Amino acid sequence: MKKIILLMMLTLVSVMIFACTTEEAPDKPLVIYSGRGESLVQPLIDQFSDMSGIEVEVNYGKTTAMASTLLEEGDKTPADVFFAQDPGGLGSVDAMLTTLSNDVTSLVPEWARDPQNKWVGTSGRARVVVYNTDAVSPSDLPASLEGFTDPKWKGKIGFPPTNSSFHAMVTGMRLTWGDEKTKSWLEGIMANEPKFYAKNTPTVEAAGKGEIEVGFVNHYYLHRFIAENGETFGARNYHTTADDPGSIVLVAGAGVLEQSDNKDNAEKFLKFLLSPVGQQFFASQTYEYPLNDGAKPNRMLTPLSDIKKFDIDIAELKDIEGTVALLTEVGALQ
Repeated sequence: MKKIILLMMLTLVSVMIFACTTEEAPDKPLVIYSGRGESLVQPLIDQFSDMSGIEVEVNYGKTTAMASTLLEEGDKTPADVFFAQDPGGLGSVDAMLTTLSNDVTSLVPEWARDPQNKWVGTSGRARVVVYNTDAVSPSDLPASLEGFTDPKWKGKIGFPPTNSSFHAMVTGMRLTWGDEKTKSWLEGIMANEPKFYAKNTPTVEAAGKGEIEVGFVNHYYLHRFIAENGETFGARNYHTTADDPGSIVLVAGAGVLEQSDNKDNAEKFLKFLLSPVGQQFFASQTYEYPLNDGAKPNRMLTPLSDIKKFDIDIAELKDIEGTVALLTEVGALQ
């Protein structure tokens, strides 16, 4: 019932937002390349289309794959907007993105946008260690991800090395620790024989079932399981306390392609994502951190102010290719 009421409220506010600003929809649809999952964001995209009258076409895929497609297509790409899961994907194509207007960039804090205003964060996502509550207590967990190279964690770690947010975190390690120390950490994790998972969702599920004791994931997956299974779900999140990439707060984000001939509507879409309507959707429906103060964070989440947020320019997390090469070298990727 609460979700139904929320959706009704969001719809009403959306009508008010677009009532005075929407012009007749153009013949050309707005084309979005999305590294965000369809089940997560399609309802919000549909709402934007319904309220604005702007037809939208979405091409879904993993953020890394979408970025590679954009680079291959070059100035022939039909995309108007790149909606990415993490800043690394956006940074890898920043040369293809146009400079956004201040009307867009001013809606998010400085740390959550590109310094050159090529893209903006749309929601915050903290990196965490998910742990099985029967096997582990927070006091058992190391302050830094470095501690998980200890042999006592052998066979107990869940590892999603194909996940783009994991790639962004490892890229942060490379920027801070250097390639050699990062490689050494990865080799230490590999020596502990982690269990591989395709993405975050099965990693969190495995932690809840006790198949693993810990896993490296984004914070919000756990809350979806708790929403579906109740407070008895057997896993919780742990925020590392060391000042290193294990406590990094990433963003999902979006940018507008330089070659787009639909830039006005592309910016309307970004403004919608960053409006109180869009931000409250992320907070309540996907359990992410809103970046606009006009929306309230979900009460289930650890406040951002209570997280030891690793201080790094997330716009620098763009060398995903180098990170993938390093993961391949240590055997984490084939």
